[in-house]
Amino acid sequence: MLFSRKLHRRLLSAPGAALATVMFAGLLPAVAQKPKPQPDVLVLQNGDQLTGKFVREVGGTVTFHNDVVGDVSVPWAKIKELRTGQSMAVLKKGLHAGKKTPDSAIPEGTLSMQDEAIILTAPDGTALAPIPVADAQYVVDKVTLDKELRGHPNFFQGWNGSATAGATIVQATQNQYTFNGAMALSRTVPTVSWLNPRNRTTADFNGSFGKITQAAYTANGVTTPALTIKSAIYHADAERDEYFSRRFYALAQTAFDHNYALNLDLQQIYGAGIGFTAYKTPKQELNVLATIQYEKQLFLNALPGENQNLIGSTYSATYAAHLPKGMNFSQQVEFIPAYNNPHAYSATETNSLGLPVYKSLSLTVGTLDTYLNNPPAGLPPIKRNSFQFQTGVTYNIKSKY
Repeated sequence: MLFSRKLHRRLLSAPGAALATVMFAGLLPAVAQKPKPQPDVLVLQNGDQLTGKFVREVGGTVTFHNDVVGDVSVPWAKIKELRTGQSMAVLKKGLHAGKKTPDSAIPEGTLSMQDEAIILTAPDGTALAPIPVADAQYVVDKVTLDKELRGHPNFFQGWNGSATAGATIVQATQNQYTFNGAMALSRTVPTVSWLNPRNRTTADFNGSFGKITQAAYTANGVTTPALTIKSAIYHADAERDEYFSRRFYALAQTAFDHNYALNLDLQQIYGAGIGFTAYKTPKQELNVLATIQYEKQLFLNALPGENQNLIGSTYSATYAAHLPKGMNFSQQVEFIPAYNNPHAYSATETNSLGLPVYKSLSLTVGTLDTYLNNPPAGLPPIKRNSFQFQTGVTYNIKSKY
């Protein structure tokens, strides 16, 4: 303690204080003088110039962020000059990059573009061979490339999708209410479209429930009992895809359906098969698949022999498109035959159109058409087809991975 007090007095003495001041004064400029990264620069053919951050280039279109105007998309043909201070990676056309792609196959460095050629400068100052902009299919920053190419999101990361809810309520001679909701989630790894997928997981739910009620009444001495009409349709499914090439994948799936209108209590499907990405661009994608599956059908108030244990398949086509002005359209068509009972087949078609409203909110309109060829007899007579038209407000879920 005595030694500490003496040291403290010495530091507070004039020579000690001066020495401490000099030492800290020498450190402060070093911290304050830490250089800030220079902004990227984009010069258009008409002479306009933007400073900010180069985000990416996909399929010939450059995305550049400016703090004032936000994200700007410009084709290579309208760019006179581009300079970045961050390290970028160029994926050339014809290169299907994957987890095992060596680093040497992907040129990296700070980027400059002029006269329709990209020049990358390595950290040691060496300029790599020029790359014609026509040969650069994707240009992304080095950090993003490493995260997507070598990393893997955990179970709670990388999900995109939507959640929709809608309702109709009527109070009159008959009271009516209908509620409908849907949720669709999808995660593809890597999470970006410019790398080949390794796996994909999807989960979907769509349901509606409603009632029409009318109180009992007496007229002309005749009493009409209370009336209740119910509607309930639910669908849920999940699928896991494992890619063994850029377009082909193996899959396992399960699906559950309840349709009160078709007298279907529960239909269960467990299957496996193969899928194929028939068409894919940044704006559109078409997938087709075929499975072999076990299917169990349980009907409401079923008589002996009406419930079914089936061996069959699902043949499906799924199409998604990003339309102008932020609209999105999706469609799925399924045909489900049964091989041990040719009459026990079914089919479904779903369509959905999302119209952006505000930020992550959109208005969704859609249809769900279901056909079941073997519903049991009932009163009133059971139709084989049910059709729904749904509207609702949708919250779009976007991954931040």
